[in-house]
Amino acid sequence: MWAIVRSVLGVVAGFVVASIIMMVVETVNGKVLYPELGKSAQGVTDREEIKQIMATAPNGALVVVLIGWVLGSIGGGAVTTLICRGPSNRHALVLGCLLTLAGIVNNLMLPPPLWYWIATFVVFLPSTWLGARLVRQTA
Repeated sequence: MWAIVRSVLGVVAGFVVASIIMMVVETVNGKVLYPELGKSAQGVTDREEIKQIMATAPNGALVVVLIGWVLGSIGGGAVTTLICRGPSNRHALVLGCLLTLAGIVNNLMLPPPLWYWIATFVVFLPSTWLGARLVRQTA
């Protein structure tokens, strides 16, 4: 029973850590790197306005978000692996699947360009696996 609880808590903790890292990177992106984009997107809830902002967003701003996704996934995979203490990386891969689903939902709400959709399917699983691997190598 304790193993199941540890597994669930590990994946949840990894998701929280990944989300925090991603939010920090996206905040830096909108306030420091691309402040004009951050100001234009602040408080916008209208879907058509969001489409317009995404269509005019510089590719660099989208790449920074992807970097945040990679860093967050690595951190989340590491935390998940530390908590779960299992012999495999399966918990980190479960986290990667959940993050991929969250990325898909994000893309459905904020319609990005096609290349961003492709990156959404490529980024999370390898990054969470890498985070788990880094922990395993140092342990």
